[in-house]
Amino acid sequence: MTTDVTIIGAGLGGLTLARVLHVHGIAATIYEAEPSPTARTQGGMLDIHDYNGQLALKAAGLFEEFLGLVHEGGEASRVLDREATVLQDQPDDGTGGRPEVHRGDLRRILLDSLPPGTVKWGHKATAVRPLGDGRHEVAFADGASVTTRLLVGADGAWSRIRPLLSDAKPEYVGISFIETYLFDADTRHPAGAEAVGGGALFALAPGKGILAHREPGGVLHTYAALNKPEEWINGIDFGRAGAAAALVAEEFDDWAPQLTSLITDGETAPVPRTVNALPIGHRWDRVPGVTLLGDAAHLMSPFAGEGANLAMYDGAELANAIAAHPDDLEAALTAYEEALFPRSSAAAAEAARNHELCFDDNAPHSLVSLFAGHEQAG
Repeated sequence: MTTDVTIIGAGLGGLTLARVLHVHGIAATIYEAEPSPTARTQGGMLDIHDYNGQLALKAAGLFEEFLGLVHEGGEASRVLDREATVLQDQPDDGTGGRPEVHRGDLRRILLDSLPPGTVKWGHKATAVRPLGDGRHEVAFADGASVTTRLLVGADGAWSRIRPLLSDAKPEYVGISFIETYLFDADTRHPAGAEAVGGGALFALAPGKGILAHREPGGVLHTYAALNKPEEWINGIDFGRAGAAAALVAEEFDDWAPQLTSLITDGETAPVPRTVNALPIGHRWDRVPGVTLLGDAAHLMSPFAGEGANLAMYDGAELANAIAAHPDDLEAALTAYEEALFPRSSAAAAEAARNHELCFDDNAPHSLVSLFAGHEQAG
């Protein structure tokens, strides 16, 4: 089969690209490895920024629907030390600069906005090869293949499309998260719920932290963060949930119990999440007929909150470039990438800096100072 625009990956970036192309009357096909849109949970809360993610949703014609998803009060944040002393408490000011929505809800409105059949589920890309003249063939695990004149890698950290453009590979940045959830927290886990507050919690110390976010319905989504070698996290048997949680909690044995309870009272099996990143300033030379967006292009640590925002903004900007150059795909890709590289480099540098501040020898006071600087700048 031959198509004009082929997108690998039905994450937020790939879906936004397809949606904005559709707004411009341009068809695209997305190939996604997962068997269905409900094959797995879609993560937690996202703060959608007014200078990139929200602009993408406006370009997609979905901004009003997005506003209906906003978790009221979710922009609140607080910084605590290991004794649960509140060092900074920022309420949700209601201005909407970084409103919180659930990733799964955001993905749903994007999916629902596309023509039926746009997403081909259960198509895991296994190989890709150039055919010349900017055309590429993508092979899938089920034996099917597709030939396209424009191939977009929106397939995340371990992109199958990236090697067409770059030899860069994600590297472990030195920190791992251990994820769990608490449910009906205000009733069943009141001490932990009070510590988290109405939005995001950053309880930090040098080299470690307990991070949490309040989600709708009294859910607390928690991450224990540890600066540890990758071998350490890989050596834990997470198949033994109780023992794994206890081992992680030992790293916080001198912390306030209302904080450690966010780990020990977790009601889902703890899940390890190693944090990886591409080099800051990752870029590539123009290769005809192919480009990248989102994590495939600029995977970074989560400490700038830019991953999902940039992915959607990339998708919208690429679609707009294609619409502006309908008869010259190379001009469209050149224009897109010339803007992509500096903005993603700046965001990756910010993420790396914030990561260091959260866990440096002065933590949590380094983060308090950063937030105070943002308040003054605002």
